[in-house]
This record gives sequence, structure tokens and C-alpha cells, in this order.
Amino acid sequence: MELTELCFAGAARQARAVRSGEVTARELVAGHLDRIERLDPQLNAFRLVFAEQALAQAEAADERRARGEDLPLLGVPIAVKEDIAIEGLPTTKGTNAARTPEPADSAIVHRLRTAGAIIIGRTRMPELGLWPYTESGWAGPTRNPWSLTHSPGGSSGGSAAAVAAGLAAAAIGTDGAGSIRIPSAVTGLFGLKPQRGRVSLAPEREMWGGLVVAGPITRTVLDWALVADQIHGAVPGDPHVAHPPRTSFTEAATTDPGRLRIGVSLRPWGPGIGVADEVRDAVQDTAALLTDLGHDVVRLDPPMRDVVASTQFAVRYLHNAHLARQGMQSPDLVERRTRAVAELGRRLPRGLVRWATKDDDALTAYANRIFTSVDVLLTPALTRPPIRVGEWDGRNVVSALLAASHYTSFLQLWNVVGNPAAAVPAGRTSTGLPLAVQLVGRRHDECTLLSVSAQLERARPWADRTPSGLGHAK
Repeated sequence: MELTELCFAGAARQARAVRSGEVTARELVAGHLDRIERLDPQLNAFRLVFAEQALAQAEAADERRARGEDLPLLGVPIAVKEDIAIEGLPTTKGTNAARTPEPADSAIVHRLRTAGAIIIGRTRMPELGLWPYTESGWAGPTRNPWSLTHSPGGSSGGSAAAVAAGLAAAAIGTDGAGSIRIPSAVTGLFGLKPQRGRVSLAPEREMWGGLVVAGPITRTVLDWALVADQIHGAVPGDPHVAHPPRTSFTEAATTDPGRLRIGVSLRPWGPGIGVADEVRDAVQDTAALLTDLGHDVVRLDPPMRDVVASTQFAVRYLHNAHLARQGMQSPDLVERRTRAVAELGRRLPRGLVRWATKDDDALTAYANRIFTSVDVLLTPALTRPPIRVGEWDGRNVVSALLAASHYTSFLQLWNVVGNPAAAVPAGRTSTGLPLAVQLVGRRHDECTLLSVSAQLERARPWADRTPSGLGHAK
């Protein structure tokens, strides 16, 4: 396999290549760094690239391999979103308002390094993670490798752009309202939001009042499983702890799911929200494929307490935007639109905030009642194809927030109640842009989602397609 092709091969294939001696870790990392140097000026996926450190770590990985050592991700270059702590750097969260260096790596970064991964760089996000696109006035837009006029989504847009363009084998994102699933969906990647408490956010106790979880964004289902197997688990002091998975994620990704009952819903969770025809077709095509694969697929449009769930999410979002801005070392340096969102949060009545931010066991039970009749829920990932760079620039902040909420209508509930949910590639638009569906699982059950997603991937492979104009196009 040529080096350029290997850059698009994903984490699992790259790990095997280093382990077998097909390529050295240094060659692999240098190949990715070369692509970053050539392509990232167009994409703007990275805030920082750790070129010297990554090459030095790759050479150390080669020495370890020569001594007979073996680690699951030895020599594999992985990118990390800029809201995840790295020792010696401020956790910038898409802003210039954070200045204090972190005293230690986050649990995620520590675990990646322990597994042998090379942290190749830090990826961009919108300021404080507020938007389903990755743009800022000071850093400019991050662009989608499939179309430079389109966004790679947000808030983990830099992570997805890096993986889709072959600039990293995998990347870590975070998801508070779809921020792993959105960018995965619009860049043709696999992104599974884990169960709340599956991956420790330490040194943070929690992010955005428990809405946010962290997890991989990858080319294949097996890549996700391999990386997630290395980073999952709680640490002392974590407020949320997921139940242990029934198998390793890698085993789940390589095991047939058996016959499942799968519910299909095309009903947006909010009034007056439309679903684009191409999105609807992608869901229906996936439902037909699942039927052909032997599953019992049924139409299921359960009421989801739209007003309760959407109000609770909106209040949490705005309140935490206010808290996040106040938590910056230089809060006055955040951008005007960020200040406007934070100000909306500051003005919320205290009683409303107390109601919205408490654990809502009743809503969690209500949402999960659907899993008494089905094993997995299939929905659109997004209500329309990818948005263009700057598409909502002319809107005032309330109008932009409403547009974002409609775009991500099918995603937000699962952050409120904590269930695992995956964005799975599902074809292309008429203009060649990626489409995706969402698969939602029972609480604590990423394994079923991985098995079904891998089955879909075998039936309609997606990882062999790469963006034209970015090397090794297909």
C-alpha cells in the first residue's frame, strides 16, 4: 500500500502496518505531516500541529517496536479537539480567551499516549463549541474536504475535516448537541456519541451540565472501536459512570448483531421542522437495507415530549454558554455572537435554570420507553444536507440558534438523556456531498450500535471513498 493510500486507511489498518513493519511510525507520521502542510492551509482543520514532537514520538515508537513491544495504537497519528486538555497548553475551546496552561494531560490524552498513539495536533472548533459549524472571526472557517464551500460541521469540525482529508488516522471529538455526529455526518465518517460516563472527561468533572461526552471520529466502525477500547473508563471523582460494555468494542464491531427489531422515525422533535427529500430517502434506503439484512424494521414515530425536551435543552445550552464565557480567563475577548448567546443565558430566570439543569429521570425514562419495543432507533442524522460556509452569517443570534436547532433536531434529546447514538454514512446527495443516518441504542449499549453499523458498512462500504482534489481521490 502506498503511503498516501495508507493515510486514508484508518487507525486499525495503520496500526497493523506499523506492527508488521510494512511502514515505520516515522514514515507514517511524516506522511501525515506532509499532507497537513500541503492541505491544511485550504481546510483550516488544525489550530496547532505538533510536528517536532510527533516525529520524535514516532521515532521512539519505532525503537519500542524494534525491542518487540506491541501496543494497540503504536505509531498511529491521532488528532485531538481543542477542548481536551494537553499538558503545557491552555485548553482553548475555540477562543483566544483561555490563557492558563494545563498542568497535565487529560485522561483521554494520557490513555491515547499509553496505547502508543502519536498526538499529531489539536483541531479547531467554533468558539466555546456553540455552533454546528466551525468558523470564527479571528480564525476563519474550517472547510469540508468534500466541498471547500461547505462546512465540515461542528463543533468537532476540525477533527472530522482532518480525518476525512487523510491528515490523521482518527480524531477525538466532543458532543454536547450532536458535535461528534454532525461533523461525521457531513464528511462521510463514522462518529458514535458514547453513553454519558463512558469516557472520562477528567480533569473536567463534566462539561455543559452533563450534556457533553467525548469519543472518536473515524473512517470505519472498527477504527472507532479500536480507539474507544483504549480511552473508555471512569476515573475517581467522575460524576457519571457508564455500565461496563458487555464485550470489548472491537469484538462488537466484528460480531454479527443477529436479528434485531429496528424502529424507523422521520418525525422531527419539534414543530414546524422539515426533513429534506434526500435525507428522507437516505433513511428509507437504510431501512430497506436493514430489512434485506434480516432485521425486523418497523415505522415508529413516538411522541418525545418535544416542548419539555427542547426547552430543557435550550435552557441548559444558554445557561452553560454563560458559565463557559464567565469561566474564561479573559471573557471580554470572546466574539460578539458568543457574547450575545452568553447574555441570553445570563438573563434566564433562576427557577427555570434549576428545573432544566436537574437530572430528569422522568424524561430519561420517557425517551427510553421506545426501547421496550425495539432494539435500535433509526432516524435522520440531520434534517438537510451540509450547510455552506458562512450560510447563517447574516442572521441575528436568535435566528441562527433556531436554524441550528432545526438542523440538529434529531440529535439533541440523546445528549439530555445520555443514550449512545451514532452517525452512519448513508450515501451522497445529487451533488456528491455525504449523507448520514442516526442509529440510537439503549442506555449503555454501544455494542449493538457497533455491530449494526459494521453490518451496514460491509453491505455498503464507505471508507474507500476519499475527497477529490485532496490526494488519492475516488
